[in-house]
Amino acid sequence: MADPQLFRPIRLRDLELRNRVWVAPMCQYSVAEEDGVPRDWHVQHLGGLARGGAGLVMAEATAVVPEGRISPRDLGLWNAAQTAAFARLADVVHAHGARFGVQLAHAGRKASTQPWLPGFSEGSVAVGSGGWETLAPSPIPFGDLATPRALDAEGVSRVVLAFAEAADRAVEAGIDLVEVHAAHGYLIHEFLSPLSNRRDDAYGGDLAGRARLLRDVVRAIRSRHPRLPLVVRLSATEWVAGGFDVEEAAVVSEWLAEDGADLLDVSSGGNVPDARIPVGPSYQVALAERVGRGPLPVSAVGLITSAAQAEGILATGQADVVSLGRPLLADPHLPIRWAHELRAATAEELVPPQYRRARF
Repeated sequence: MADPQLFRPIRLRDLELRNRVWVAPMCQYSVAEEDGVPRDWHVQHLGGLARGGAGLVMAEATAVVPEGRISPRDLGLWNAAQTAAFARLADVVHAHGARFGVQLAHAGRKASTQPWLPGFSEGSVAVGSGGWETLAPSPIPFGDLATPRALDAEGVSRVVLAFAEAADRAVEAGIDLVEVHAAHGYLIHEFLSPLSNRRDDAYGGDLAGRARLLRDVVRAIRSRHPRLPLVVRLSATEWVAGGFDVEEAAVVSEWLAEDGADLLDVSSGGNVPDARIPVGPSYQVALAERVGRGPLPVSAVGLITSAAQAEGILATGQADVVSLGRPLLADPHLPIRWAHELRAATAEELVPPQYRRARF
């Protein structure tokens, strides 16, 4: 192909990204010190993904407060030590020509759980064993996890401030882009969903109320950082009747455009333990296509595994970007391989000089 769309640059505000093959945030559960500070594993992991030719490398879900971590071994961005360590990561990613993003998150009722790694048990970490009390819009547990405490109005305000201050630290660290995690059953998604949000105050009830926390977070970050590219990840369906769905996601996308978001990262699920999800190739692309009819560009993610499949998604207008997860764990150099397969003009530029003898 003379000019595959996958390898055309894309601009978000003042930031130009070299291509549209992005690294999706993937939890590593690798902070053995349990202090939220990224160390050697993250330098090697994220640096290797940047070396592989992606346009954007997105760090995993990074908690804005200690109690927002999914597990005690998660990353955080609530103090100076974490900020300094993220600055090191930014330098490594930038050295390989990629842009660096971070997914800011609060796990809500799905916090304080065991790491999802071999050798660990499943379920909540008890308060007396290194865990903590979890928070949510309503005191409704996720499956067999601990029952959370409902946030009061002051607590909601603290969450909004924590996201804004984490964005401040991201900018201080030299991070190019932030993503607000409003998907996969974590706190902001819990507010969006009528299945987990039973509040009768301004943050519950109809869609406008349930979306208020997300909008408050986006507006708070935008007010502090007018030029910072801001992405929001949404679960565009919960795959069960009565849950947050793609039509509601399309409405929320309109509001987020007004609030200052720049792109929507469209995923699905995560808030209902027994949801029947029809997993298969490109199974979430139709969701991205529907949400992408609105004012914001969208990223598609989920079992996108070949260059032809990914290029077809962009060429047919179903999405503006593709994000890859597990395929990049198997082959961090997949973007370079796809650039050569599609004969992109930038294929050779993506190859580090030290790897020029490789056969992509």
